[in-house]
Amino acid sequence: MSNLNQDQGQHTSHIGPEGVLEKRKQYFFPCTHHFYSNPPQIVRGKMQYLYDEQGREYVDFFAGVSVVACGHCNEQITAKTIEQLQTLQHTTTIYLTQPMVDLAEKLASGVLPGNLKRTFFCNSGSEANEGAMQLARLHTKRRDFIALEYGLHGRTYLTMGVTGIPMWRSDDYLDSGVTFIPRPYDPELDDETAARRSIESLRQVLAEKGDTIAAMIVEPIQGNGGMITPPDFYFREVKKLLEKYGVLLIADEIQTGFGRTGKMFAMEHYGVVPDIMSMAKALGNGVPIGAFATTDEIAASFNRPSASTFGGNPVSAVTALAVLDYIENNGLVERAELVGGRLLAGLCLLQKKHSLIADVRGKGFMCGAELRGQDAEASAALTDKVLERMKDRGYIIGKNGTGRNVLAFQPPIIMPSKDVDAMLKVLDEVLTAVESEGC
Repeated sequence: MSNLNQDQGQHTSHIGPEGVLEKRKQYFFPCTHHFYSNPPQIVRGKMQYLYDEQGREYVDFFAGVSVVACGHCNEQITAKTIEQLQTLQHTTTIYLTQPMVDLAEKLASGVLPGNLKRTFFCNSGSEANEGAMQLARLHTKRRDFIALEYGLHGRTYLTMGVTGIPMWRSDDYLDSGVTFIPRPYDPELDDETAARRSIESLRQVLAEKGDTIAAMIVEPIQGNGGMITPPDFYFREVKKLLEKYGVLLIADEIQTGFGRTGKMFAMEHYGVVPDIMSMAKALGNGVPIGAFATTDEIAASFNRPSASTFGGNPVSAVTALAVLDYIENNGLVERAELVGGRLLAGLCLLQKKHSLIADVRGKGFMCGAELRGQDAEASAALTDKVLERMKDRGYIIGKNGTGRNVLAFQPPIIMPSKDVDAMLKVLDEVLTAVESEGC
């Protein structure tokens, strides 16, 4: 997959990876990192493909962390975006424009689950979760939150407070009104036992201080936490417990939403409708947009004057409408279930063949393969080696997990079966080579 394409002959206008890295070093904050010891400069994308400054082609199995679900530079979507850019780019929510109300209506009319109907638009997942948490406080008139260990919910003050991955909690002075409970996963326990332990911990926290807690915020599948996928009963029992104490459930569907897991929203796998739901990423297919949605009753509590300068701007709203139409017209939810199931099954077969794969988890096109080295450091190094070699063979794969040792497969949902099969074949070859080297 390293063939040259139409970028050939044009790459001299690019500064190249070394030039990009030098400018990052000079002008970025030191917290900004990148994948690969030998990274390419990505200059172009087309559906499931990315291209570097040398014209090399890569099949993208990460989709910018679950963002471009409909493919890079999807012509049917970008045509609508360009048309709106040339018509009206921005006014803010203070003025009346049609795209954002059309988008809110579209979401309420068959996209959002249950009786979720009211939507507040913003710009990012962090902002959506921040707003969802503020809404929960306003409605319950309580202050505190429950979150799962190793969840990731954003980069704002409130959302870092409920983030349970230490590397993403960059502020040492975060809100103390958050109680973390064990997530429904432990490599030392079977799935049901780990889930029951988590539920029992929740029960104890609610019994002790349930009257102070506004909401529990969860990812239906923990993405950055390592593709942690709870048993089917887990969230149903969680919701029943929360309702007993008047605590709201916030579902963070920022990575999992809009078809990625084989349902429009991942909570649908568990038969649960949350009280508040946050969305972003795939809704804009690369154009920034975020939102949180809730019921008429809960939305009525957010009645203080508020606005968002850029939230729901005409360009983002028109793009999101085109995304929803594309998902529906091309059966992407069903495609994620079918082709994503093929990917998951293929990874499970590789696990049986390669001892380096400790576990395979996920649903639809949100899959993870945890790699196992001699210790935590070796596992992370092994993951980086596999990522590098897969990149050199023309495949872009992500990584996550608390030890940064989980291969993350979150491709554009338009990914065809042939590319899934080809990637699995190359991954098999790469793992075989790495094992032969004694890693």
